[in-house]
Amino acid sequence: MRPARPEESGFTRPVACLLRALLGAVIVALIAIAALLGLAVPALATQQPPHGTSSQPAPPEQPGLPVSGTLRNVDGTLLAGVRVQALDASGRQVAATTSNTSGRWELTVPTEGEYTFRIDRQSLPPGVTVLQGEVVRDVAPGTLSLVVFRFGAQRAGLQTSASATVLRVLVDGIRFGLVIGITGVGLSLIFGTTGLTNFAHGELVTIGAVLAWTLNVAFGLQLIWATLLAIVAGAALGAATDLAIWRPMRRRRAGLIAQLVISIGLALALRYLVLIYFGGRSESFADYTNQVERNYGFISITDKDLATIVISLAVLLGVALLLQRTRIGKAMRAVADNRDLAASSGINVERVVLFVWMLAGALAALGGVLFGLSELGGTVQYEMGFSLLLLMFAGVILGGLGTAYGALLGCLVVGVLVQVSAQVIPVDLKYLGGLAVLIVILVIRPQGLLGSRARIG
Repeated sequence: MRPARPEESGFTRPVACLLRALLGAVIVALIAIAALLGLAVPALATQQPPHGTSSQPAPPEQPGLPVSGTLRNVDGTLLAGVRVQALDASGRQVAATTSNTSGRWELTVPTEGEYTFRIDRQSLPPGVTVLQGEVVRDVAPGTLSLVVFRFGAQRAGLQTSASATVLRVLVDGIRFGLVIGITGVGLSLIFGTTGLTNFAHGELVTIGAVLAWTLNVAFGLQLIWATLLAIVAGAALGAATDLAIWRPMRRRRAGLIAQLVISIGLALALRYLVLIYFGGRSESFADYTNQVERNYGFISITDKDLATIVISLAVLLGVALLLQRTRIGKAMRAVADNRDLAASSGINVERVVLFVWMLAGALAALGGVLFGLSELGGTVQYEMGFSLLLLMFAGVILGGLGTAYGALLGCLVVGVLVQVSAQVIPVDLKYLGGLAVLIVILVIRPQGLLGSRARIG
């Protein structure tokens, strides 16, 4: 009979069981919240009539479908008293409303379908101009329909020289590469400490963005605070998946191929749970969507893109200092270098791995919000993490699997190449540029840019 290992002591087993129960409770709570908000699939409405009453069903009510938005000028001023009209497919006005003192407006269209929402320019305050005052949108039941109008005059005299174009593409590539880097660093740290190639990492990105959107739009929380809460939830989700799934598999000495297959199944399950809750449509954040570019010398960039670059640099610098200057960071590097030697030297390997999963979940949630704001035009989609997953793998493998600095370098290269390729190929195919360079680099240097050669066998 095999003696119990230290990891199977009477302390960790009840904790793991408790956290599995908590994870189940969190999933049930999310489904309950979705039902209350009307975002999930409603329960069956057919019920048996009471004894002695008529079996004829009551006529269905037609309350209409709500559509809302917030009017915010380019300088951030909330616009009150502005009239918003809703027109059906024939051009007939079916509803109209006026924004309140907070710039908020809401109206109800009679049925689902395609509607045109228009700003009445005569009701605009003096000095306010409309850049996009007419939006066509499909309205369907079970979704929160938001309409975003853009204000501000179209800027004239933009620089179109080759140097200005190159500089703009380079800045966009660095911004996009930093966003990929925030999410890819966590993926690389997980591989370095556990050897697991986690295909469910993209869904952590999506869940972080969806949680921030829910808090921002459904509960009216400002996006900055909603993002902070989403980061905490992402860390908790990362810890829960490790304690409920990956740690028990490591104790049973499950192979990496088996863990890889389970990560693919977990990714599919999480993706379709998000689809049930969120729906298949793109939804916009309530904040930081209507912005125009500002001139900063040689470049023009929106405030949210500039904030994305600054936040990404600050977070990645913090991760670098964590790895180099803190005890937990040194322990993470020791476990990544040699797990058995780290354990024999007194390092609690499982505690280090748990911290890595929490860090990866927090970074993924932040990366999801930044990706939606800067790359998707302030919107959230249920497949956004999956679309970013291939680029994360490309950056991590390009820089060198298991190395945090290599992952950052590789993601920057992939981000720049994606934006450059968008200048010569259709935008819908721009992600192919990053994947093509991945193939070329792996043929020339299989260990990646900063990876070291290793003899296997």
